[in-house]
Amino acid sequence: MSKSKYKFNPQELVFTEMQRTTKEKVWLVIRYILAFMVISAISYLVFPFIVDTPEVRKLKRENQNLVDNYELINRRIDALRLVLEDLQRRDDNIYRTIFEAEPLPSTVRSAGMGGVDRYEYLENLENGRLIAETSIKLDALAQKTYIQSRSFDEIIALAQRKEELVRSIPAIMPISDRTLTRMASSFGMRIHPFYKVPKMHTGMDFTAPTGADIYATGDGVVERIEHLQRGYGNNVVIDHGFGYKSLYAHMSKINVRKGQKVKRGQVIGHVGNTGTSVAPHLHYEVRINDQPVDPVNYYYNDLTPEQYERMVELAAMPTQSFD
Repeated sequence: MSKSKYKFNPQELVFTEMQRTTKEKVWLVIRYILAFMVISAISYLVFPFIVDTPEVRKLKRENQNLVDNYELINRRIDALRLVLEDLQRRDDNIYRTIFEAEPLPSTVRSAGMGGVDRYEYLENLENGRLIAETSIKLDALAQKTYIQSRSFDEIIALAQRKEELVRSIPAIMPISDRTLTRMASSFGMRIHPFYKVPKMHTGMDFTAPTGADIYATGDGVVERIEHLQRGYGNNVVIDHGFGYKSLYAHMSKINVRKGQKVKRGQVIGHVGNTGTSVAPHLHYEVRINDQPVDPVNYYYNDLTPEQYERMVELAAMPTQSFD
């Protein structure tokens, strides 16, 4: 409340005290109350934006802790991703190589990583970008871990079937020729005996007398028997499982039937000169996942190191194929 006010009296040359009416006093009080209320309201609305309240400070600390934890989780996810990538490399380059299995394609390892943005709902949240990035990394890591676990399940199954795999790989020579004098043509580009032009020769030719025994080079099941006038002539395809197949062509006689199980070393037929052939011989192929490969790499169960080295030397010589 303000002090009393005075008014100058020019006639008496003195200041006289001014007396307020009751109405003026009431209005003065109302003005002070209104001013106090306005100042209080402004302080209530503006103060929190200038100075944090204890509750706001607590929430900010909790929010910062959450951000720090998300960043820590992201670093751990990155570390786990590196460990998983190392496991994937070992899986493709060591474990699957040992068990003669094809590496998993990159399209399989990254399957399910694309598609519709499933994290759009996070964009409106505070720190939504950080949360979305963490969610994406976690989902990708979980997907790759699942695929890798399935791959290890396959490797475990292959390990349990290792003995069967060893028996099934076509790992001996298809005819008895330890002196290595009967190999006529090897795998690769060779001169065709009829057309006299270079042509891919997808197997190995072994010369032998008509009627010589032909042996199954690994355990398996007879998948196909054909009797052709041209091409492979009388031929047999054995499915050894694990992606391996072997083909025996130009046979004079076939001793097995389709669907029959055979053992490594079992006589399945005899050397002949049927189909497109210039002389009695056996055309022999090894296929992995239906792709021809060089059979010279699969005689390790049947040859000494010296014989195997000699076989490789003979295979490298440029020759004309017999079919």
